[in-house]
Amino acid sequence: MHHTTEPLPELWSTAAINDPYPIYDRLRADQPIRWTGGDWQIFRYADAQALLRDPRLGADRLQVDPQWLIASGLEPLFKTRDSTMLFTDPPDHTRLRTLVYRAFTPRVVESYRPLVQRIVDQLLDAAAARGAIELISEFAYPLPVTVIAHMLGVPVDMHDQFRQWSDSLAAFIGGTTRPEADVLPAALKAVLEMSDFFLALVAERQRAPRDDLLSALAQTKDGGDRLSEQELVANSILLLLAGHETTTNLIGNGTLALVRHPDQFALLRDHPELIPSAIEELLRYDSPVQLTSRRALTDIEFRGHRIEEGEAVTVFIGAANRDPAQYQDPARLDVTRGDVRHLSFGHGPHYCLGAPLARLEGQVAISTLVRRFPHMRLVDKQVVWRDNFALRGLQSLHIEL
Repeated sequence: MHHTTEPLPELWSTAAINDPYPIYDRLRADQPIRWTGGDWQIFRYADAQALLRDPRLGADRLQVDPQWLIASGLEPLFKTRDSTMLFTDPPDHTRLRTLVYRAFTPRVVESYRPLVQRIVDQLLDAAAARGAIELISEFAYPLPVTVIAHMLGVPVDMHDQFRQWSDSLAAFIGGTTRPEADVLPAALKAVLEMSDFFLALVAERQRAPRDDLLSALAQTKDGGDRLSEQELVANSILLLLAGHETTTNLIGNGTLALVRHPDQFALLRDHPELIPSAIEELLRYDSPVQLTSRRALTDIEFRGHRIEEGEAVTVFIGAANRDPAQYQDPARLDVTRGDVRHLSFGHGPHYCLGAPLARLEGQVAISTLVRRFPHMRLVDKQVVWRDNFALRGLQSLHIEL
């Protein structure tokens, strides 16, 4: 029998969305492994790293009553979710990842650098003419969504529609302070519309392939294997969503951190060669992904605790990235910090496929911002964070250039 810890509503509060780190610090010190009655919660770096790579934990995270699914009308939403790489285990996960991976190798991603730089320059030219920028809607979001739209071969003029869909699905995937009754219908509507959108594009690419990722996936065979229509649509939705979500939050959170730490901003401005290490530190300091979940595939003995088959495990990446046992003075932003080894892209078999692309976009975006606007400053001292527990990002960020 597990010892159930007291409920902790402040962990799932608006205060935690605004600043989760004080409560992470307390739990990491006092209850680093806690059973809530619904899930195991993990707050230390070493524990998080060990569990994320443990093959006895699976990514099929949410067990849903099939009869409830059918009765509720939500079956298409969960079926789409369960067909993505995020929510499958080997051998399906291995097959899906292998088929998609070739588009995200470091060499292929590096070939996109000129495109990324061109988009960054265009967006910042427009901002320079205004003398101010709302960083999220005018830069941090349009940059990665334009890149992933270009890669997939979907119309880049659908930014607003993509964002509406993405926000609805992000609330479903990441969790929010709003009741499920508000979140699930919008997520279902988004997934149905996106499925129709991608089904039409896939049919078009199968008839007349182009030089884009969607055509490559639609035509792909790997040892006689290929993506089913359901897998193709689901993973296209995933690529569009994940292809901008992390980068948008990296650019937004990272820029905010630098502007709030003028000494680090100046260091980066004067030493642009620090950009690669700075991006890793910004990913660690305020991770775009704060938590992820797994489910035990068998009984597991772990650090004196028994995790039973079927039980959920929530790994708090944001807490692990601030663990003083792993990092010296972890609450301090230090763009010269070497060998960061953060967990912001996960760890183990589900390590983020798009990490090279997110790094490239972050490096180009933030280095260009700092170089072109060395005196930028926040317009508002108070910022508004998106209502999402897993996906940490700003609602908006007004900056005077």
